[in-house]
Amino acid sequence: MNCANQTWVQNFVLVGFTPTQSLQTLVFLGVLSIYLLTLAGNLFIIILVQADSGLGTPMYFFISTLSFLEVWYISTTVPTLLCTVLHGPSPVSPTVCFTQLYIFHSLGLTECYLLGVMALDRYFAICRPLHYHSLMGGRVRVWLASASWVTGFSVALVPACLTASLPFCQMEIAHYFCDLAPLMRLSCVDTVWHTCVHGAVIGVATGCNFILILFLYGGILRAVLRLPAAASRAKAFSTCSSHMMVVALFYGSAFAVYVGPPRGRAEVSDKLIALIYALLTPFLNPIIYTLRNKEVKEAVKRVTHRLWAVLKGC
Repeated sequence: MNCANQTWVQNFVLVGFTPTQSLQTLVFLGVLSIYLLTLAGNLFIIILVQADSGLGTPMYFFISTLSFLEVWYISTTVPTLLCTVLHGPSPVSPTVCFTQLYIFHSLGLTECYLLGVMALDRYFAICRPLHYHSLMGGRVRVWLASASWVTGFSVALVPACLTASLPFCQMEIAHYFCDLAPLMRLSCVDTVWHTCVHGAVIGVATGCNFILILFLYGGILRAVLRLPAAASRAKAFSTCSSHMMVVALFYGSAFAVYVGPPRGRAEVSDKLIALIYALLTPFLNPIIYTLRNKEVKEAVKRVTHRLWAVLKGC
């Protein structure tokens, strides 16, 4: 596929958010704090899973993989958000803009597939408990995680290349990062065909995965309701509740932006909803997976005790 750039403007300008002078510092510090806390929270999960053998299960392998992805996902857009908040509309070259577009959508699609893999993991754990560890062995989990990354970065080539091939007559992007809808609004030509292709590619890639997640959780629900003891049902549901919350948050906000024609939505609503899936979702994921998880709390205690013992020995 030819991704040659046919842009008629030398540089784009990210308009971003323009808070009043009195709120500028507050908004900047707020976004920066969320960004740093997100990095710290996700890196904490990655290190904890590696440091504690009690978290060496397939579920925590996928959670740490998701955390690794979230570190890059939020880092793709937040620097430009901070730049526009602090300095106002910021110029960005077409090369940088389309690179950001591609990486952002690649990571977003990869997250969709990882959430599907995590649903499959929960399905095997609850519906096939006797065969769970053989079905989700070390090679299988690495293969599933790798396939998610390869597929996400491959599928994202289509919308990124199609958008990069458009001629653009306007330069101001009404967003804080380079995304499909605000870029297509700047095109000099009719983008109906491009919109259909984007909808088909992204819709099929994410929609089929979402249907798979619903199907798997339907099987989980049937299996859980057959359990005789209420305590067993509660424990089974607790292992899935965190993942269901993340799925609802990610897919709900993403569908609100990417379903429907780009010219039919308000630009301000696109930016505000994008804050949910590009900033708040990566921030909330480590909170959702740790604060409500007894195994993580126990792992923190074990690692803390080991560190304390090492420090005392020194």
